[in-house]
Amino acid sequence: MNQVNSSVHAILIPGKEISHQARCELIENTSFITDFPEGSHQDRDLHAEYPGSTEDRLFEASYRHTDDQKLCEQLGCNGELVSRSRLAIAEVSPTPAIHFGLMASGDAVIKSGEDRDKIAAAEGVIAFEMEGAGVWDSFPCIIIKGACDYADSHKSKVWQRYAAATAAACAKAFLGFWIPSLTQAANSESSCSLGNRDFFDQSRTARAVRERQMQPVFLVPFSKNDCFVGREDVLAKLRGLLFEQGRQKVALVGLGGLGKTQIALQLAFWVKENKPEYSVFWMPAFSMAGFEQECVKLVRALGIRCPEGEDAKDAVRQYLSSKDAGSWFLVVDNADDVEIFHKSTHSGGGILDFLPSSDNGRTLFTTRSRKVASVAAKTTVETLLPMHPEEATGLLEKSLINKDELEDIENVSQLLDALTYLPLAIAQAAAYMNVYETPIVEYMRVFKDADTENIIELLEEGYDDEAHYDRSQGAVATTWIVSFDRIRRTTPAAADLLSFMACIEPRVIPRSILPKLKTEQQMTQAIGTLTGHGFLSRREGEAIFNMHNLVHLATRIWNKNEGREREMQQKTLARVAEIFPTNDWINRDLWRQYLPHALRLLGAAGCMENKGGRELGLLVGQCLLEDGRTTEAVSTLEHIVETQESISAEDHLDRLISEHELARAYLDGGQTKKSVEILERVVKIRERIQVEDHPDQLASEHVLALAYLRDGQTKKAVEMLERVVEIRERISAEDHPDRLTSEHDLAAAYLGDGQTKKSVEILERVVKIRERIQAEDHPDRLASKHELAAAYLEDGQTKKAVEMLEHMVEIRERILAEDHLHRLASEHVLARAYLADGQTKKSVEILERVVEIRERILAEDHLHRLASEHVLALAYLADGQTKKAVEILERVVETRERIQGEDNPSRHLSQDLLQYCYERLEGAGAVTESKASVLGEEM
Repeated sequence: MNQVNSSVHAILIPGKEISHQARCELIENTSFITDFPEGSHQDRDLHAEYPGSTEDRLFEASYRHTDDQKLCEQLGCNGELVSRSRLAIAEVSPTPAIHFGLMASGDAVIKSGEDRDKIAAAEGVIAFEMEGAGVWDSFPCIIIKGACDYADSHKSKVWQRYAAATAAACAKAFLGFWIPSLTQAANSESSCSLGNRDFFDQSRTARAVRERQMQPVFLVPFSKNDCFVGREDVLAKLRGLLFEQGRQKVALVGLGGLGKTQIALQLAFWVKENKPEYSVFWMPAFSMAGFEQECVKLVRALGIRCPEGEDAKDAVRQYLSSKDAGSWFLVVDNADDVEIFHKSTHSGGGILDFLPSSDNGRTLFTTRSRKVASVAAKTTVETLLPMHPEEATGLLEKSLINKDELEDIENVSQLLDALTYLPLAIAQAAAYMNVYETPIVEYMRVFKDADTENIIELLEEGYDDEAHYDRSQGAVATTWIVSFDRIRRTTPAAADLLSFMACIEPRVIPRSILPKLKTEQQMTQAIGTLTGHGFLSRREGEAIFNMHNLVHLATRIWNKNEGREREMQQKTLARVAEIFPTNDWINRDLWRQYLPHALRLLGAAGCMENKGGRELGLLVGQCLLEDGRTTEAVSTLEHIVETQESISAEDHLDRLISEHELARAYLDGGQTKKSVEILERVVKIRERIQVEDHPDQLASEHVLALAYLRDGQTKKAVEMLERVVEIRERISAEDHPDRLTSEHDLAAAYLGDGQTKKSVEILERVVKIRERIQAEDHPDRLASKHELAAAYLEDGQTKKAVEMLEHMVEIRERILAEDHLHRLASEHVLARAYLADGQTKKSVEILERVVEIRERILAEDHLHRLASEHVLALAYLADGQTKKAVEILERVVETRERIQGEDNPSRHLSQDLLQYCYERLEGAGAVTESKASVLGEEM
């Protein structure tokens, strides 16, 4: 084509000048351009409205449209799109952009993105068109066009009318300064020259800018969340604080995944619908760079004056702090990092320094950090808690595709319990079940799997939706691990505490179990950091903490990902082994706090290979026995003995100690034969390697004697205990605990051997000493009083026995669980005393409860269970309920005949009592008082 006409050339010179002076900003603010498309909304025949940023699709140049006869929608074109930041602004502020430059013109349509890019690079053109080539040589002209496609193969008619309207508006603006009747010189020098700002009608432009800025806008990066349910109490509180009480700044603080962003989003749309005079803005605060980028977008979207080189953050702050901004609501989302928010390492300050302040403005902060919340909003802080069950069910219902799954209420309840009513976890689980068509019961099976890897996969499985910044925010584990990493950077001691607690139970964590830090202030700060992020919660008035179950699991994942899992397991084991108390009754409150955590540690793979693990296991087993948790004690001690037997010689002291404790546990658990077998071997070895008065030797002989007594070998038991007592009386003071225990058990053996007077004599002395040196609820004192009451009962001192037993039962009911073996033993003997005292109804009432509990917790051949069943049968017989007595005794006799020898006294008693019941049913006579007394002699 020919060179540009001289008259046109004169017009273009000012255009070049305006380019240098930010021409785009000036023309973009010209009301002619923005008014025309907006006006077109009123004329439905034009159909020239802004199509929306979702229709603005620029494919990679290499991605081709495969069929010219079909539209992209018909073909389903889904190639990689070129990302452009301007689209977010265009969605809410569709101001056309004006470009000056060369256009390529010809008689054919460009349909290739690759050819387009080659020509543009070679010729320096900014656009392609067809009409200009036909008139350029005929008369002077300037080409003003609106862009309707990207000169590639993906043609669309969606943008054609809007492009025509914007081109017309631009032409109108151009004609406002260029008058055809003037000479070239006049047009270039007149007051209408585009190169001179004074001729750009400043007053009208400024007025248009102000009018546009004063119009409420809605600049939020997310669509409304259609799955949002509940939280009305929180929303009402926030609305009240911000718009009724007029609080300018409010912070919503809570654990990651509780739905803070979604609540803020819901509130933003509420403001849009119910407060139309308010503009709504949204500023993510992940980082200073991200915050600054959002400020740049806001400057462009609102047309805020910000000359080149000035700080967009400060421009936004100044504008929103002015009256020109009108009323506004600002969400500052994810302000989690106090360093970025308040004490930024950037020389320009933190995000807080660039936030606006205005009587017309309201700001809501969402944060995981209580420290950030208090800095941002002072005392106007709302703490977000997990959903109510009804809300959680509603969220699951909205999120699940297969609604039939909701019909099983029990499964739904179990799922929500496992997910701790955490909205993000519920949405994540629903997305997983939707994608993989997994029923709730199958999801729960994987979630409860002992294999941590399976749970990790579930918690790290993110999901896409329009209410998160990216996919990673849709994964529970990922969102918390970001916080963990931040804590490790800012407060390493807090991160170490978090890693420590991942190895123990998440509930009821005593402060005393935590590893020591250098100073108390460091400990307070570290704990405060974790509670401030919502990872820990403190029990009111106590030094006890709870950790969210899913946070606990996510921390384990974090430890594993960081390669610190084994290291932290060993450190935690060493710490708990170091501080775990002995089974002295005075330590009971402490060991009861520590036991759940120690048991979790002992359950970890390879724990017993560690000497510290075996030492801790021994202490735990002893405390479990003291607490009456026999089954758990047996399991723990069996594991230790199994390990010791594989690594130690038979006479190794550690092995002998663990075998001794296991035998004690077997004895308490009713496995008398096993106990005798182990103890006979232990005593034999100790006799070979230790002197006769060695404390360990005496302890094993003592327990073996008890096992003999329980096994019906009373003579052996008496003989062995007499020897142990003789030695201990020789080497120990009269109030030494070991001496008192041996004397107590010798008295019990005498009682079993029919030497009641000896038993009473010893026990009265033991009880007197223990009453002097021990508290009234001390288990040893109670045990001796229990035995003395039983001796009184056998000695015919029934009133004394009843009085003593009633007092003991009252104490044990106060301090022990209803299924504790010691409490049941006292209730059993009290029932026997009532029976002997003629209070049959009371006896039956107590025994029915004792038998019901013992049948629930003890094996059918356990001696304690059989004893209570025997005495209940006797009570039924005395109460005239002979058939009930027979029913119980037939089962008792069958069991005793299976497990006890023919010469066992207890077996004979049950057999005789059953025979008497048969005779009673046959009308052979009533049970005499003396006969019933003999038949009732049972434990």
